[in-house]
Amino acid sequence: MLDIFNTDPFSVVSLTDAINHTKYVPGRLSQLGIFLETSVAVTTVTFEERNGILTLVAPSPRGGPGQTVDKGKSNLRAVPIPHFQIDDAIMAEEVQNVRPFGQESGLETVMAKVDERMQMHSQSMAATQEYARVGAYKGIVTYMDGSTLDLFDLFGVQQDSEVDFDLDNANPAPGALRKKCAQVVRQVANTLDGVPYGYLRAECSDSFFDDLLSHPEVIDSYKGTSMAEVLRRGYILPDGSKIFGAFEFGDIVWENYRGKIGGTKFIADDKCHIAPMGVPGLFRTVYGPADYVDTVNTLGRRLYMRQRLMRNEKGVEIDVQMNNLEYCTRPKALIKGKRT
Repeated sequence: MLDIFNTDPFSVVSLTDAINHTKYVPGRLSQLGIFLETSVAVTTVTFEERNGILTLVAPSPRGGPGQTVDKGKSNLRAVPIPHFQIDDAIMAEEVQNVRPFGQESGLETVMAKVDERMQMHSQSMAATQEYARVGAYKGIVTYMDGSTLDLFDLFGVQQDSEVDFDLDNANPAPGALRKKCAQVVRQVANTLDGVPYGYLRAECSDSFFDDLLSHPEVIDSYKGTSMAEVLRRGYILPDGSKIFGAFEFGDIVWENYRGKIGGTKFIADDKCHIAPMGVPGLFRTVYGPADYVDTVNTLGRRLYMRQRLMRNEKGVEIDVQMNNLEYCTRPKALIKGKRT
């Protein structure tokens, strides 16, 4: 009799490789590719904060010398890598009659059932990661259990006051909106203190974006020009990618962020979040190892999947997990805005 779930395609290595290559529709921040991804072999990472910049500290041998730290200029902080896991099962009844008894001809059909589950769980993990990345973009990472990682507290800094763009004003003063944008540009430049960046990007809620796009200054800027189409439809960015609901004004690229989990919106109503693009290592992702015996002290991967036979042998238990930490190395440069 073929022990189908102990064949090579169902090993932890094969399953992990498969789920890491499973295609899914990522969130917007994942599409932008602004998060630098690294892997570590530990479950808690230590950060060194020096002059307002957060960096990872390299691991050192147990019992050996550690990294030298300048006590007057640096602070060390340890942060555990969050663990996300989905438990599932494929029952024997689900794959009944997919292959003749004792033969391997149904192996691909059974693997298709496993792949179906991996697709579903991979999408859930992708949404979870995007939610954490949006949190890092805001400066406060919120997890679905209500816990948070406040990057401002971690750094010991305060976020600048929320910028009121006064978008509900029916009769705004001429140039008032552009002045607000200039204020934000200067704030970020002063915070970065000479560090070069490409441009500012704002991720906006529906209500914020709609009122901004219909603001008299924005309309006057585009009306009668070759770019007037931006007032009606998406804006084609310089790299040629088509982004629905994005345009540039006041040296900031404004984008209508669309994403939510159930009833939880990634960007709150009437809000926007602004960050500089092109700053080296501004947004980071750290992957830690899975909590399996054979992955202890190995470099983490984005996703893992493992299966094991149930005690009553009526099915196979599977779990999919992700161990990742999303953060911003310069949260002071993150600006929050409101519609009114």
